[in-house]
Amino acid sequence: GPFHQNAYVVWNKTHSFIIDPGGDYSNIIDIIKSNNLSPSAILNTHAHLDHILASGEIKAATGAPIYLHEGDQFLWDMVEQQCAMCGVPEVKLPAPDGHLKDDQALNCCGGVAIHTPGHTPGSISFWFEEYKTLIAGDTLFQCSIGRTDLPGGNYDQIVTSIKDRIYCLDDEAVVVTGH
Repeated sequence: GPFHQNAYVVWNKTHSFIIDPGGDYSNIIDIIKSNNLSPSAILNTHAHLDHILASGEIKAATGAPIYLHEGDQFLWDMVEQQCAMCGVPEVKLPAPDGHLKDDQALNCCGGVAIHTPGHTPGSISFWFEEYKTLIAGDTLFQCSIGRTDLPGGNYDQIVTSIKDRIYCLDDEAVVVTGH
């Protein structure tokens, strides 16, 4: 997308979902179609514009419900302001269909949502134990952590999230970041 953020399509034989559709709507749809997928959900690691920009288009094309942590509802609700601040064309997003909770099973690939606040109050990471893979959103970056100077960011919270929720995962875990 315009912010060079990563979006993910995760699937197994029976379920699939999209994580952080921040842009490149047509590329995401191409992946879905070429693999004959019918996504059961659109999951957002957090509600900064760069991770949610194409959520409405993806929902309209697939019918998949949208989920994020309730701590980021205020960011979702101010998407028009985020567009204006970042100089991108305004988008209107449908209301989320539900909220993700800490330790919530994802019903695909053994995934679980892990609440990792700090980058935003509702930041969520997705852990796939069987595959030893963590989709960290913007909680972690290569050799760094996510920014905490944006609305809702909190340095002490992100450090606690990393120490208490991520460091306890498998030492061989592959961390996949949002950028």
